[in-house]
Amino acid sequence: MTVTKKRELTAAVQRYAENTACPDGSTIRTIGLAIERETARRYDVSRRNVQIVALQEGIVPTRYLRNIGTLGVDGQTRLVASKVAVVGIGGLGGTVAKNLARVGVGALVLIDGDVFSEDNLNRQEFSSEGVIGRSKAAVAAGEIGKINGAVEVTAIEKIVNTDDLMEILPGCGVAVDALDTISSRFSLSDAATAAGVPLVHGAVAGFSGQVATMMPAAGGFTVIFGDRENLPERGVEVSLGNLPGVVGTVANLQTVEVIKILTNRGQPMSGRFLFMDMETSVFDLFDI
Repeated sequence: MTVTKKRELTAAVQRYAENTACPDGSTIRTIGLAIERETARRYDVSRRNVQIVALQEGIVPTRYLRNIGTLGVDGQTRLVASKVAVVGIGGLGGTVAKNLARVGVGALVLIDGDVFSEDNLNRQEFSSEGVIGRSKAAVAAGEIGKINGAVEVTAIEKIVNTDDLMEILPGCGVAVDALDTISSRFSLSDAATAAGVPLVHGAVAGFSGQVATMMPAAGGFTVIFGDRENLPERGVEVSLGNLPGVVGTVANLQTVEVIKILTNRGQPMSGRFLFMDMETSVFDLFDI
C-alpha cells in the first residue's frame, strides 16, 4: 500500500468511525461491517488492510468488540497482522481454523490433502452431508470466507512433507499440529524448528486428549513421543475413535495457545504437556 493510499484510508476510517457502547458501559470508536466492505471497495484494498489501518488508529472493527476487554487494541492489531498455518483440517484443525477466523487472525494457511468422508460427520467442523468427497482445505477456506471475509485464506490441497513445510512456514507466527500420523507430526516439527516457528500440538483418542506448545529450540516431538524410529505410524485413536466434545475441548485449548503466542499475553504451555482424561474428569499438566 502506498503512503498516499494509506493516508486516504486512514482519513476514511476516522471519518466513518462511530462511538459504540461497550458491555462495561465505556465507549470505543468502531467501524461496522458495511463500512469496512465499502471502504475496501472504494480504495481498492483488502478488508484486512482496512482493519489494520483502523486498529492502528484505535478504531475497532465492531466484530472484534468482545475481544478488546481481554486482548486490548494492541493485541487485536497483532492478531489481524498475523499469519497462522493449520496443518490438518479435520476435527481439531477445522475447529481451530474457525476459531482463529472469528477472533481475527488476518491470514490462515490451511493444509490438508484429504477429502471429507461420512465418518467425519460426527466431529469435523466443516463436514456436512453436502461436502462428502470434497477437499477439506478448499471447503474450509470457503466457509471461513463466510465467517470473516477479511481473513486472507490460502488452501493447500496436498499431503505435505518436510520440504513443502519448509517453504510454507516462514512468515507464519504459529503452526498448528492437527495431524493424525506420528510421522507427519515429526515432519511438521522438523520444519517448524528449522523455520523458527512455535508449534501448538493437539491429539485426541476416545475420552482422552493432549495439548502442548513447543518453541523452536525445545526439541520437538522427541520429548513427547521418544525416538521416532521406534514409533508406530498411528496412535491408540485408531481403535478408540474421536468424540466430538473431546475434539472440541482440545481444539479450543490449541486456539487459546495460538492467541497467547501471537498477542504475547498470558503464559503458553511451552515446556509443559497437558493430558486430559475426560472419562474420569482428570486434567494433568506435566513439565517436559
